[in-house]
Amino acid sequence: MSSDITVVLVHGAWADGSSWNKVISRLQAAGVRAVAAPLPLTSLKDDVAALEHTLDHVGGPVVLVGHAYAGGVIGSTAADNVRALVYVAALAPDEGETVGEVFGRGTPHPEAPALAPNERGFMWLPDEAFPNAFAQLATAEEQALLRAVQRPINVASITTPVGRPLWKDRPSWYLLAEQDRMIPAENQRFMAGRMGASVRVHDVDHTPLVTAPNVVTDLITEVVEQVEKDL
Repeated sequence: MSSDITVVLVHGAWADGSSWNKVISRLQAAGVRAVAAPLPLTSLKDDVAALEHTLDHVGGPVVLVGHAYAGGVIGSTAADNVRALVYVAALAPDEGETVGEVFGRGTPHPEAPALAPNERGFMWLPDEAFPNAFAQLATAEEQALLRAVQRPINVASITTPVGRPLWKDRPSWYLLAEQDRMIPAENQRFMAGRMGASVRVHDVDHTPLVTAPNVVTDLITEVVEQVEKDL
């Protein structure tokens, strides 16, 4: 397919833009322009500002895709070139909620890691969390790479209440990961339901962009095709 739409991919906590590599290559092969937006993970305000720098740079219509923590970021932008939102096992706080509040909703998976900030307010994911919870369906090599490039997240990113989320004003899709050990499927189902999102349920872990890139790419291309019809 050939598209005038740009897909902007936003990484979550403990990750960077390279987490989208497999999806980017597949989108490019399908004729879809894809850009990974880097987040500093220093505060929600900083992360939204960084995303909006990328959106300004891209210009033109955008399908905005967020993984995990980035759901709170993509929902907090006011950029008018965003035509649709795609949540990939992502957090979707409502107005007045924090990312941390929706992340902590419900009973955590037994393999979910214990998290605590260091003296600078940053939280690192323990090494064992990558094979146990973050990407248990990844290969050992993929888990090692994810661990090596992880970026810590500051508590200011998850303790700031969000404003009116963009998903109330744009069509939204949600990839629900049934084997997610970081954000349990029950929590994802709750968030997707109150968003009124179009839900796609898959038997994948927390990082399907790494472990099931075809599933993620198929959803994104479906959304791009739908947005093109509506332009």
